[in-house]
Amino acid sequence: MKYPIYYSLLLLLIISGCSKFENGINENPSRPTDVTNRQLWQYAMRELASTIENPHAELYVQHLSEKEYSDAQRYNVINFNFNTFYADPMMNLQAIIESDRFIPTEGSENNQKAVARILKAYFMWHVTDRWGDVPYTEALKGQDNLTPKYDLQKDIYYALFDELKESSEMIDDGLPITGDLIYDGDMSKWRKLANSIRLIMALRLSKADPEKGRTEFNEALSSGVMESNNDNFVNKKIAEQANENYWYNVFVTQSRRWYCISEPLVNYMKPYNDPRLATFADQNESGEYVGLPYGLLLPNNVSSGEVSYLGTAVRQQDSPNYLLTYAQILFAKAEAAHPQIAWLNEGLASSKSNYEQAIENSVLQWNGNINGVSTMLQDPSIAFSSNVEESYRQIAYQRWVHLYLNGFEAWAEWRRTGLPVLTPAPDNNNKPIPTRQAYPANEAQINAVNYQEAVTRQFGGNNDLTGKVWWDKD
Repeated sequence: MKYPIYYSLLLLLIISGCSKFENGINENPSRPTDVTNRQLWQYAMRELASTIENPHAELYVQHLSEKEYSDAQRYNVINFNFNTFYADPMMNLQAIIESDRFIPTEGSENNQKAVARILKAYFMWHVTDRWGDVPYTEALKGQDNLTPKYDLQKDIYYALFDELKESSEMIDDGLPITGDLIYDGDMSKWRKLANSIRLIMALRLSKADPEKGRTEFNEALSSGVMESNNDNFVNKKIAEQANENYWYNVFVTQSRRWYCISEPLVNYMKPYNDPRLATFADQNESGEYVGLPYGLLLPNNVSSGEVSYLGTAVRQQDSPNYLLTYAQILFAKAEAAHPQIAWLNEGLASSKSNYEQAIENSVLQWNGNINGVSTMLQDPSIAFSSNVEESYRQIAYQRWVHLYLNGFEAWAEWRRTGLPVLTPAPDNNNKPIPTRQAYPANEAQINAVNYQEAVTRQFGGNNDLTGKVWWDKD
């Protein structure tokens, strides 16, 4: 029987992916003992791209529409592979966590392990939010367990809350990690990242487990979260093909003009002159921003010159991926202070303040300036409403805009809140918008007992796109 590689420790594969960051350290790439922790976390940091560079969730949440082919936006792709998350980044990080061999010049032992734990928690959060119950406590054991059980998503969330809290507290005043591709060795930012992930995760529980969510949210907030865009968790790109932006690769390297900004997003942003629209999209041949209708069976029937493609500004070779940002924290605080949630007991005034700051920092993140923000905030459709239901809706819609090109996070927020209101793709045999992604098809053979138990427990035996993960109570 052939087992998925995520149950084995294949450091040879890992080493080859790290060589571009190290010069001369790895003299014998066939020997796992030559791998340094620095190489392992650098490889995992590069693999953060795999949590965001995927068009499917962008299509589910209708940021984009497909221009050439339409299977993904009509929900015809069912099974998605989670094996590589275990085999590559999480196995690397687990090796650091379990290691008793540290090179002092690469950072204090506590700081090395803390960063590994934070990154592993981030990857695991991503995996469970896409698939639901997944291997966790019995995963990453190598040959000791080739058929791990699927843990309940609730249990995974609770465990990750503890991981993030402990890793934040583990960070010490010793030598920061070296070769840090995210924060350049600023351990205070790693601490804020751990607390910020915990805060956003806590908000996921707003309907499934609100008391636990409130506790974790407030503890994370008091421990110190992101304070500016300088704290943003960013997967950086550089102007070389081996590390270029995904969308540059699609549009330029592969010469595939396959994605346009969607009609629903343009129709929401355009009436109030959102300054981010010029960043998100290119003008059509008439100098206008026109979204491509979403979910068309034959999108090529629409002339290329009529619609706006994904913006040149966000698909440069070195355009960064925004994984978790200060504006997200502000939107989360706006929602937590809102009477609909009331986790902060601060009311609409605080909600309004955080909402406006979130929009300002979102525009600053995307455009590099805040031109047009004050005008936008005065538009009747954007100005924070005194109506409780409408203001809650405004927070959700503006968060949806902000999360452009962070499809999985935008999709998670849509599943949690039901906002924005989206219409499923037409021409798709009445399929609903996906609410999860199906387990890899080979799991039914290689881990049959645990796979079947998980599918039956959660989804009535159906491994498809229609089941709901634990926290999705909308």
